[in-house]
Amino acid sequence: MRSSSSALWLFLTLFTALSGMEVRWCTTSDPEQQKCNDMSKAFQEAGIQPSLLCVQGVSTDHCVQLISAQEADAITLDGGAIYEAGKEHGLKPVVGEVYDQEVGTSYYAVAVVKRSSHVTINSLKGVRSCHTGINRTVGWNVPVGYLVESGRLSVMGCDVLKAVSDYFGGSCVPGAGETSYSESLCRLCRGDSSGEGVCDKSPLERYYSYSGAFRCLAEGAGDVAFVKHSTVLENTDGKTLPSWGQQLLSRDFELLCRDGSRADVTEWRQCHLARVPAHAVVIRPDMDGGLVFRLLNEGQRLFSHEGSSFQMFSSEAYGQKDLLFKDTTSELVPIATQTYEAWLGHEYLHAMQGLLCDPSRLPHYLRWCVLSTPEIQKCGDMAVAFSRQRLKPEIQCVSADSPQHCMERIQAGQIDVVTLKGEDIYTAGKFYGLVPAAGERYAAEDRSNSYFVVAVVKRNSSYAFTMDELRGKRSCHPVFGSPAGWDIPVGALIQKGFIRPKDCDVLTAVSEFFSASCMPVNNPKNYPSSLCELCVGDEQGRNKCVGNSQERYYGYSGAFRCLVENAGEVAFVKHTTVFDNTNGHNPEPWAAGLKFEDYELLCPNGARAEVSQFSACNLAQMPSHAVVVRPDTNIFSVYGLLDKAQDLFGDDHNKNGFKMFDSSDYHGQDLLFKDATVRAVPVGEKTTYRDWLGQDYVASLEGMLSQQCSNAAVTTSRGPSLMLLPLALIAVLLQPCL
Repeated sequence: MRSSSSALWLFLTLFTALSGMEVRWCTTSDPEQQKCNDMSKAFQEAGIQPSLLCVQGVSTDHCVQLISAQEADAITLDGGAIYEAGKEHGLKPVVGEVYDQEVGTSYYAVAVVKRSSHVTINSLKGVRSCHTGINRTVGWNVPVGYLVESGRLSVMGCDVLKAVSDYFGGSCVPGAGETSYSESLCRLCRGDSSGEGVCDKSPLERYYSYSGAFRCLAEGAGDVAFVKHSTVLENTDGKTLPSWGQQLLSRDFELLCRDGSRADVTEWRQCHLARVPAHAVVIRPDMDGGLVFRLLNEGQRLFSHEGSSFQMFSSEAYGQKDLLFKDTTSELVPIATQTYEAWLGHEYLHAMQGLLCDPSRLPHYLRWCVLSTPEIQKCGDMAVAFSRQRLKPEIQCVSADSPQHCMERIQAGQIDVVTLKGEDIYTAGKFYGLVPAAGERYAAEDRSNSYFVVAVVKRNSSYAFTMDELRGKRSCHPVFGSPAGWDIPVGALIQKGFIRPKDCDVLTAVSEFFSASCMPVNNPKNYPSSLCELCVGDEQGRNKCVGNSQERYYGYSGAFRCLVENAGEVAFVKHTTVFDNTNGHNPEPWAAGLKFEDYELLCPNGARAEVSQFSACNLAQMPSHAVVVRPDTNIFSVYGLLDKAQDLFGDDHNKNGFKMFDSSDYHGQDLLFKDATVRAVPVGEKTTYRDWLGQDYVASLEGMLSQQCSNAAVTTSRGPSLMLLPLALIAVLLQPCL
């Protein structure tokens, strides 16, 4: 009896508490307010607690603001609005809608083409496109956001409509008729049978909505249709009533996959642009999501079936669609994670990041960090050239003393952007929180910039040691301090635990790890003699171990020669070095007759590989330079500016009077960008410094960072600029404490 009394007491306490509470639902129109009031009345008559009140706002955004200000409690939002509400106001999704038991609380946005076409996701530029409607999820938001986020579509100044109109070779985007780009975005639209309602966001436009966009493709008006995963199957194989679809067969269409391949229309789970989350009820983070679900669950138990006095999932009685909930909802379910990121999923989340660009949040000027008088001059000319072509945002040039000074001022909001090399990108990300916004791509024949660092050995079946067996071997290095000869291999060996420096003395540790080396150096003070032991100097035996071409084993080819002539047993060089010096590519006597087949690479996993397999067997890929910004800067607007600019100024032979990737007019090199750059490229999914630099490169740098260098005085051959760097970074940059 006592236990049953306790249970009754708990029930009554809970009921009393709930009866004193209320959930204020925010509506955005008169019909929705009417339906909400009817739902509130129905819940009250059924004794459902807590009570439901209805607060009318003027828009979804207004409702989100009311909830954030604690003047309302809940609203159902679509994916894009959930993203904004979560990111800007901290609201959380707590109850999700289910539409289709096969896909649950989601559906899929797909790109459909005719099987007979040759279009892929990588060749959409210039093709004709069919969309369900302007600002609709699968027909606009997802495909446009995905194309922007993946770097396939660049947007300058947040002008997404212009970017899309320039990208496709004509479109039908119902609802775009009132925009400035209707000529392009409505070019494929046809209106109704009498030609009325062309480009209307309504059934008057025959190419409106899911089936309409697919019809646009099927009838040959467009080359690609952005629709829902079920659209093709619902409108082919005799499943559609309209005459236009009666003869269509699903096998005549295919899906475009994100990896550039194509797939059958039934394979939408694996081949799609994004999984689109269902609509969800959002509330403030301090509210109890379980309470809201219990309220709605009691409601749907009583009012979601035919014949009930109130229909939660129907808006027919109010002359509208999708009031409070989508009319296609079959069930409401609780959301376990209750974070907007988890509910949206990474595919949709990335697409929204590419789409949601607010022009009012873009700076009027992009302040570019410059480090020298020649760079100031080039930056000034770039600013004028961009302004004359009305490129946005405009450029301002701001001086700093060093790359680190640029990073500090960008972090502080005093400057916006700077181009940095690999180790500086690491510093900018690790210590200042900066992120890459665009990168550089170099010509294929330019082997001096983006390359793989490799460990080369002679092919020898009787003496086939591995990377794990390097201790005690003789080593050849291009020069002390070079990335391929010192930074990467030494960092990798430390990271693996093979080299363990004491008291930050990396040089001594390296000299003790290898039995002898040739590592030419410009400043030999306190330099271990074993690191010069294998060097040979010039033809007269002078200038031994000097850090220039007077030492025959200096540089990448020199380090390889050190291996060729049996001075060393392993050479740390670029992946191109072997090819540059074999099979007749180097006419010097020492290289005559060499064949690349006689050499192999040591892989970090302990294997050996052919020298042609450098992309899979290397110590690190050296990253290209990148333009970095604060994380709150819209990276798509930065790339959008650079992409439009390079169309005008990227070619050294352009007739527009300025050369983005050429510094010869300023008596300098690599000003603002490396002169070897052929295109600025989007970062795509490499949105952090770690992603951009790559796992192996970062691991090598952090191998040295782990040494905890604490000496206050550091002497280095790299010049005084490093004295400005933090001590931890000096360790990162692989400088020994001498």
